[in-house]
Amino acid sequence: MAKVSLWSKAGRCLQKVTRTNETPVAAPYRPLDMAATADWLVQVLAQFSAHPVEAIIPVAHGAAVAGIRQGALAFASPDYEWDMPAADLAAYRAQRDPFALTGSPALPAGLNFGAQLHMLEALGSFEGVTLLPYAQYWAWLLSGTAVSEVTSLGCHSDLWCPAAADFSPMARARGWASRFAPMARAGDVVGRLRPELAARTGLSPQVRIHAGLHDSNAALLAVRGFAEIAGQEATVLSTGTWFIAMRSPAGPADLAALPEDRDCLVNVDAFGQPVPSARLMGGREVELLGERIDRAGTNGLADVLLAGGMALPSQVPGCGPFPTCTARWVDRPGDAAERGAAVALYAALMTDAALDLIGSSERLVIEGRFAASELFTRALASLRPGTQVWTASGEADVSFGALRLIDPALVPVEALSPVAPLDRSLDPYRDHWYDALEAFA
Repeated sequence: MAKVSLWSKAGRCLQKVTRTNETPVAAPYRPLDMAATADWLVQVLAQFSAHPVEAIIPVAHGAAVAGIRQGALAFASPDYEWDMPAADLAAYRAQRDPFALTGSPALPAGLNFGAQLHMLEALGSFEGVTLLPYAQYWAWLLSGTAVSEVTSLGCHSDLWCPAAADFSPMARARGWASRFAPMARAGDVVGRLRPELAARTGLSPQVRIHAGLHDSNAALLAVRGFAEIAGQEATVLSTGTWFIAMRSPAGPADLAALPEDRDCLVNVDAFGQPVPSARLMGGREVELLGERIDRAGTNGLADVLLAGGMALPSQVPGCGPFPTCTARWVDRPGDAAERGAAVALYAALMTDAALDLIGSSERLVIEGRFAASELFTRALASLRPGTQVWTASGEADVSFGALRLIDPALVPVEALSPVAPLDRSLDPYRDHWYDALEAFA
């Protein structure tokens, strides 16, 4: 899903336009839908031309890389969900640096975008190419200035050492580090809107183009605007296709204690600081289980707890806190409300496990699509009784986080909403869930 949103200086979302991305089929790999997205972006910006637009900040998913050559796109950026040939992936993994250096676990498909570079280089796509992360590709498209930025490079790429704040040994040995565009900070102005785009959109050619950043890091910036969170031990859980838990520790974090083989990693925030993180493909897992829980209430909960029906991980192999487990149902409910309740509990149990892995404590803010799910959020609060849990409104999202790069003093318009635990214990159900996990291991 691509999105363009228009915001006031006061932090109000005035308009939002979205587009479902296509997945074009091509050889020798599946690319991102870049050309059509660019055309759509120009059309949307033209719709906003009646407003006094002053700045544009690109935000993009991680694990994506672009290349430019002689003022044009050098190759189509790969889709990170495309499965690379096994031999190519194995050859790449033999060259990876240790997790202790990069904070990047070995991930499937192209989720380590160093693996994408390995493939692209083998295809002969690198001659005369300047590399840049995906968010900065859009900054270049809009401004003509190529830069790189740390939140995307530090997002399980294999290319960055968070503690050293520099490229990894592998990135240097392969010659990739020298191919990346110069570094800029996420909030830096890298240029003005290209004159030809100003003419096509009706926007001023003085519109500032900022370097931009990785989407989960933008969500982290948004939530740090709340007084309950700012400067304190807290975890932000961003929910959508991916559930990304990012912990802002009150003091130094033991990054070496993160388990590499359970989808933990070290992100890097917009100010270059390491952020202990854990991931699961929560939204995709829920979809695969065939239920909609993003607005689920507590209907069916009592019957599920009584009967013990439950889903076990992992619906998306290779991801999340239990990457090697084989998905299955135990006493799958026949009633739709009960199935929905069981799936919401599954999402909460998976998230609870991921939060434990990064040492999350004290404060948790849930943002994104699943913050609207009463059962998911209250179940998570019940599973973590020592944690204050809140949900953030839809406007305290990645776009608002990007806006705070321009004005760090901005605070979300709507307050955090406290989440009350359920009125019954989930401990017996959780114990049964872990017993079933062990039984089927």
